[in-house]
Amino acid sequence: MVLAELGGSISHALQQMSNATVVDQKALNDCLNEIARALLQSDVQFRLVGDMQANVKRLVNLDDLAAGHNKRKIIQQAVFKELCKILDPGKPSFTPKKGKTSVVMFVGLQGSGKTPVR
Repeated sequence: MVLAELGGSISHALQQMSNATVVDQKALNDCLNEIARALLQSDVQFRLVGDMQANVKRLVNLDDLAAGHNKRKIIQQAVFKELCKILDPGKPSFTPKKGKTSVVMFVGLQGSGKTPVR
């Protein structure tokens, strides 16, 4: 349920920005603040959220865009790119080594606790 709420909040923020009559720095900041609020409520690390906001602002420089560019689409693409970067930090995946002890933690997102542990 948390992921559905997060997706809905991000979609809502982008939709509000798309519905704005003028896409300016205020509309961009409002959109990024709403996305940041949704990410923080979903327990995303504060530093990652701050980096995401700074990177989107760096990528989308509204003052330097030519008059014919679609600002809404550029902002949406920048947000998508930065959210993907949060999910894929570029680190190699875990591979256990033979002869070396490895500790693995499994985390479930949902569960009712009815199943006894034996």
